[in-house]
Order: sequence, then C-alpha cells, then structure tokens
Amino acid sequence: MYKLVMVDLDGTMLTRRGIVTEGTKNAIGKTIEKGTDVIIASGRPIDSIKTIAKEIGSKNYFIAGNGALIYDIKKEKIIYEKILDKKKVLEIAKICEKNNIVYNIYTEETIITEKLKYNVLYYYKENLNKKEELKTSITVVKNIKEYVENSENEKFLKITICDESKTIFNSIIKKINEIPNVKAMDVYHATRKTIRQGTEDVNIEYYYTEISLKDVDKWDAIKFLINKLGIEKEDVIAIGDNINDKEMIENAGLGIAMGQSMPEIKEIADYVTDDNENEGVKKALERYLLQ
Repeated sequence: MYKLVMVDLDGTMLTRRGIVTEGTKNAIGKTIEKGTDVIIASGRPIDSIKTIAKEIGSKNYFIAGNGALIYDIKKEKIIYEKILDKKKVLEIAKICEKNNIVYNIYTEETIITEKLKYNVLYYYKENLNKKEELKTSITVVKNIKEYVENSENEKFLKITICDESKTIFNSIIKKINEIPNVKAMDVYHATRKTIRQGTEDVNIEYYYTEISLKDVDKWDAIKFLINKLGIEKEDVIAIGDNINDKEMIENAGLGIAMGQSMPEIKEIADYVTDDNENEGVKKALERYLLQ
C-alpha cells in the first residue's frame, strides 16, 4: 500500500482552465480516506497552492516553488526552504531588463510582475472564475527591480522568464546559466495554454523557463518530507507532466506521467495515465489505490 501521493498542479491535477474536476476531487478524497495522503508539489506560491489544497482536502503539507519550500498546513509555517537571495534576483533581473525579456518573480505569497502577459495572464484569467479567497495573488508593480531593491524579508522562490522568440529566449538562458549556483529549468519547447476571451477560448504560446537555486527540485523536497514522515521512497507515488516533475517521477516508488507529457517524461515513467483534460490523476488513483 502506497502511503503518499505527490501530485503536480498545472497540466496534471488542473485542467487547462485551472480547475480540479469533481471526479478528481472525489478520487483524491477516497484516497485520503483509505489512508494514503495526497500532497501537492507545484511551482506555484504558497497562497495559490493553499486554496487548492483546501479544495481537495489535503490537510498536512505541500511543496511550493518547485521544491524551494515545504509548507506545514496545520502549523501554518514553512518547515523547509532553499530560496534565492536578493543579490541573485537582482543579477537575473538586470540581464532580463537589458535584453528586454518578460520576467516575473515568485515569492512565498505572490507573483510580482510588471504586466499581465504569458503565464501571469493565465493565472489572472483563472482568477476571474474563482472566489476572492481562492485566487492566486498577483502583485503588479511599475518596476520589478526597484520593488526587489526596496523589499524586506521577502522569500524569493523562483523567477520565470517568457518570450515568443526562441532565439532571444535561448540567448537569455545561456547568460543565466553562467551565474554561479543558479539553474534555468531545461524547457526549450513552446508552452501552450488556453484562456477565455469573451465567449471564445484563445490559445497563447510562448517559450518559458523557471530559474531557481541549483539544488532546488521537487524530489529533494520530497526526500526531506519522507524522512520526516519515516517512510521510504518505495511508498511514494509521483504524478506530473513536465520537466520540473522529472526527478520525482524518476525516483518515486511509482512514477506516473500525464498523457500529454513530453516524450522525455513518458520514457522515465512507470505508467502513463490519461491527460489532464480527461482526469488522468483520477484514473491513476483508481488504477493503483482505489481498486
């Protein structure tokens, strides 16, 4: 019997419109009732994950910022963190601004941005269909660099950069990877998301990556958590779809890839479930835990 299910959000538990289906919620509820905990492992900030954790009935922990921190829901505090310092954030921001590329900074509580574009536009549109207490916090500022310079006690989890030009995007990645102790997630394919404009669904496409400390990933955070819980990696199921889920899918007792995952992720998975539009998480839980 598996004791823990680690599940990604975007492209995994959530549909392309950012919702958890009733079928998936029911499957997660039954899994928890049977004694297997379900824990979110996402790149999102704390407040965004906290609301979804509440929605699905996950009451113990979650991982935010792609493994930059672990949050104890019951004690309402961070119990593990590997965050970017202000100096590194400003160094990356300087490169992005010099090359006129869109970037956003994720803190433990909010997404700092100068414009509603690309991934932040997706979260903004997602918020329009949510109650106030369930919305992802977005802080729009005039100048991100100035905001960071004047900030105090902020925890910087990661930086995301986006651009429609593959040439510009790859050039920035190269420069950022030259910064010591920092890594850019190896995603060079175009990201596709669907947003609602009036009565129509509109696809947005852009190149995207996430920048964090070199030793930050979801699996490192999971290792800390399973050690704390006194269980083994063989007791863990990990479900995800993207390159930031690679380590946890590869190392968990059972690694499950979503149906729409890139080939690299499918190849390392023990099982490939349906896609996120067709309740792939629900079907995986039914196959391995709810029979």
